[in-house]
Amino acid sequence: MEYEPVIGLEVHAQLLTETKIFCSCSTKFGAAPNSHTCPICLGMPGVLPVMNRKVVEYTIKMALATHCRINGENSFARKNYFYPDLPKGYQISQYAYPLAEDGYVDVETNGEKKRIGITRIHMEEDAGKLVHDENSPSSYVNLNRAGVPLIEIVSEPDMRNTEEAADYLRRLHEILVYLEICDGNMEEGSFRCDANISLRPKGEDKFGTRAELKNMNSFRNVQRALEYEIKRQQYILESGGEVVQETRLWDDSQGVTHSMRGKEEAHDYRYFPDPDLIPIVISGEWIEKVRETLPELPLAKRERFVREYDIPPYDAGVLTASRNLADYYEETVRLCGRPKIASNWVMGDVLGHLNEEKREIKDCTVRPPALAEMIKLIEDGTISGKIAKEVFEDMYKSGRSPKEIIEEKGLVQITDEDTLQKAIEEVLEASPSQVEQYKGGKDKLFGYFVGQVMKATRGKANPKLVNELLKKMLAD
Repeated sequence: MEYEPVIGLEVHAQLLTETKIFCSCSTKFGAAPNSHTCPICLGMPGVLPVMNRKVVEYTIKMALATHCRINGENSFARKNYFYPDLPKGYQISQYAYPLAEDGYVDVETNGEKKRIGITRIHMEEDAGKLVHDENSPSSYVNLNRAGVPLIEIVSEPDMRNTEEAADYLRRLHEILVYLEICDGNMEEGSFRCDANISLRPKGEDKFGTRAELKNMNSFRNVQRALEYEIKRQQYILESGGEVVQETRLWDDSQGVTHSMRGKEEAHDYRYFPDPDLIPIVISGEWIEKVRETLPELPLAKRERFVREYDIPPYDAGVLTASRNLADYYEETVRLCGRPKIASNWVMGDVLGHLNEEKREIKDCTVRPPALAEMIKLIEDGTISGKIAKEVFEDMYKSGRSPKEIIEEKGLVQITDEDTLQKAIEEVLEASPSQVEQYKGGKDKLFGYFVGQVMKATRGKANPKLVNELLKKMLAD
């Protein structure tokens, strides 16, 4: 029997606010344990939470970017469970009345477009973090993260393969970072994902028994965990067994999932409205004010780059991978006027150097004005494309301008016909047998002559002019 996966994802994104969701404690990562805490986020008796307005505005931004319906009135609830990293014994979240519902994200997988539904987006506070001692049977609690604002984005079970799930996850990550409401750092836990997956016979509408997967800290690990789980569930079903509803942890080192806890029925969190927080009323005017702050989103930017700059969709995809990179490219194009050439340099040399050093585009020593200036020098014949590679290396290491490097190293391209003709004559005189073979019909030797001339001029000869003069001299 052929089985079909049914996949839904729950994404938690930490919002880039300076303070926590219900108090004024800092959200900065990496501080000493339990130093960013106060009576409110520690759950002391008699304290009252106060809503952070910025959290609501950031959530509205994500709702608008994912085509959700924003509820005019939404409220908080208490999600009750007991765990050492939850100081109050409950988590303040949204349940019956979330901020946003019924949205979608479009993805493209293997050339096919698909719309993935979003069930809801709601606000909630994060829990603390348990740190387990490897040398003794002890665990420590760090409550710096308790009360840090999160949004949870719950998808519909619309994904039918692991590639779609990974693409959906990347698209959400891309939107959050473009909106500048989440830094997207999976290693620090500011972008986390849980996956629900089940199998059903292909063609059936009824869902199978699902497993929930946790502890996946990269796009690749989400895909690997889902791939493993598909094989595990398929083996159980084909062996005549039944899949158990449970929560499973992904083990990256072994490439397998392990059972964490059984989940025969949905956990009873005993939700009830939080009596300390009044409902949030979101007016149409507030929504429109937030809408005005939205940047051009990645998918729209990608389509515009293809249309406006006439570059391939692949180039546009690479160049819009981050908002800063897209801005870098557009500024370069504005200054040099050559979109495809600028695309080649940014995707090749610029990103090549940055990726090698694991640096971001904002840290690049070659700024758009310098790169545009170098492209212009290639276009006007001052330097050749080959020499430009050498110039760029120096620019990247030193931060100097291309003109300064060219003048200092004497790298100006040779365009004087007499000088080039003399160099060509010397090459031809030194290669009598190759000349004879070329004239005998071995046209491929033309490249050999060009290479010898470029070598003789240390790469400074104008390639176009060399080709023209060589053809003329070899024809005589």
